[in-house]
Amino acid sequence: MTATSATTAPRTRTRVAVIGGGASGVLTAINLLVRSDDPGLEVVIHEASGIVGRGIAYGTNDQRHLLNVRARHMSAFPDAPSDLLDWARRTGRSSDPQAFLPRADYATYLQDRLADVADDRLRIRAGRVLDVVPAEVGFEVVTERSTSYADAVVLCHGNQPPRALEGLPEAPWHVANPWELARLRALPADARVIVVGTGLTAVDTVITLLEDGPDRHVTMLSRGGVLPKPHVGQAHTAWVTKVPADAVTADQVAAAVADECRAAAERGVGWRAVVDGLRPLTQGLWLRLPYAERRRFLDVHARGWEVRRHRMAPAVALRLQSYRYDGRLAVRAGTLQQVTDLGSRAEVRTSAHPDSVVADAIVNCTGPLADVRLSDDPLLRALVARGTAAPDPLALGLDSTVDGRLIGAGGRVVEGLFVVGPPRKGTLWESTAIPEIRAQAAQVARLVVERTSRAVVAN
Repeated sequence: MTATSATTAPRTRTRVAVIGGGASGVLTAINLLVRSDDPGLEVVIHEASGIVGRGIAYGTNDQRHLLNVRARHMSAFPDAPSDLLDWARRTGRSSDPQAFLPRADYATYLQDRLADVADDRLRIRAGRVLDVVPAEVGFEVVTERSTSYADAVVLCHGNQPPRALEGLPEAPWHVANPWELARLRALPADARVIVVGTGLTAVDTVITLLEDGPDRHVTMLSRGGVLPKPHVGQAHTAWVTKVPADAVTADQVAAAVADECRAAAERGVGWRAVVDGLRPLTQGLWLRLPYAERRRFLDVHARGWEVRRHRMAPAVALRLQSYRYDGRLAVRAGTLQQVTDLGSRAEVRTSAHPDSVVADAIVNCTGPLADVRLSDDPLLRALVARGTAAPDPLALGLDSTVDGRLIGAGGRVVEGLFVVGPPRKGTLWESTAIPEIRAQAAQVARLVVERTSRAVVAN
């Protein structure tokens, strides 16, 4: 197929391709369908698995993996904050606004919400997208199975799998993707496991390992050896965090937040209320910081912020505490020093302990790969190689405008190509949680509808 054949063929519909069927893709598709009453609109969700609503975040089938945000903040619609709670009540789940629902239940919620607005304008296509090629009019969307056209494309591919742990071979004991739950569950009942990472994904991994194997032992290993902080009982005292308008360095922002925490403590309010009160300001603060100061924040302050901003559900924190009391879980500050392949197992030496141990598995929970130049995803590789897409200056995702239009090589905006979700972290910082993603989805959907409507009028 030539570069223009798909786009020059007679068309009776305006097609928007949504690449990725996780939370970002589903929320974008919902917004497109409800914002346009054009019967000629066609929304096509391209999802490799063919099953929407899951993605990495909500694809788990382990009901012990909980959301790390209370249910009252997880509605798909910012103007209907009780929507998730109403759905939970109707479907026989907990409708407690303070509850932390299972991640798998949230996937079902997204699927149901998409089904509520779906009509003959929605298509779901299974198969991996290999490339999105700008054409004379619109784009060619190249998948494993076919090539089709689209008038506009929204990239909603979410987080990438973790970057490979340096020096580790492909081996039975090397679990490179922590969401391969079948591999975790297949480990011996008395397995000894090294989990590299101490973030929320590592926490979920530990729960699956230790709940399914009462005689297993896990060591969590990271440079800082610090777990995410837990949520606590919802305080009745709200705290509106303020940061001086002249705070334009990372250190000034950090100092201002520390001052707010001290002021809150003097009034009996915990630091969590300060962090939560900062949430509406975070993107604006990030946009005010010059590039060098954003880099300074990443180098000096980011880890301390992340463990406080992205917290564990109280029940999850209690589980980990009980594992540590029982001697089944150790959390260590350190790195892998030497790993020797023993076939089905590995001998592991870390900087945290002088003695080596024989492990049944090493699980990579180091967090999603951010630098798209290192991605194995064929779509990202193709987009970056052509210059259609480029990493943001901090290599935290894709370069984009504040309103979600993709910026390609040379700093040019690629008209008709948008991005929603975690890949916008470098631009906005706060870009991985539902409250931010739903806002992005609504904003991009509005831009796409405006663009495609103008195109129809022009034709």
